[in-house]
Amino acid sequence: MAPQDRDTAALIRRIAAGEQTALAELFAAEAGRLVAIARRIVRRQDLAEEVVQDAFVAVWQRAGQFDMARGSAGAWLTTIVRNRALNLLRDSSRTDYHDGETLAALGDRNADVTNAFDALAERDALKACLRGLDEAKRRAILLCYVTGLNHGEVAATLNAPLGTVKAWIRRGTIALQECLS
Repeated sequence: MAPQDRDTAALIRRIAAGEQTALAELFAAEAGRLVAIARRIVRRQDLAEEVVQDAFVAVWQRAGQFDMARGSAGAWLTTIVRNRALNLLRDSSRTDYHDGETLAALGDRNADVTNAFDALAERDALKACLRGLDEAKRRAILLCYVTGLNHGEVAATLNAPLGTVKAWIRRGTIALQECLS
């Protein structure tokens, strides 16, 4: 067992004994790593931090259930964070509301996409391959990769179902890879 994992396991045992300072020490030692894991799943810093906060509440409540015979302390923490992050994604009741300014900025992204496509040189292979895609796939890909919108934001911008947008992006990306190779 790695020394770091021994330290983490010792902190979890102290938390199980009710030591609040051990929880603070565990948070200081592991929160950065756990936020990074959660961020990869939920794709937003604020939600990742929320996931990790919930996970540490669970650690406080369930530290006595940790069993080193079943796995490492780091893996136990990672599993808690992963499960909380996936549950958050499955929670369809979470709705993000944006103010008018944010919505206006999202609306300008269509112009950014058009400008980016027009800025490509006529003899650029990427432009030729993008032209080979139908308009919906091309716009979805450009909204994702040029403006940085996530699939849900692209679906809202294009007024299309999320599953359809995901399929457009996936199929369009595959077609671009084949065209460029």
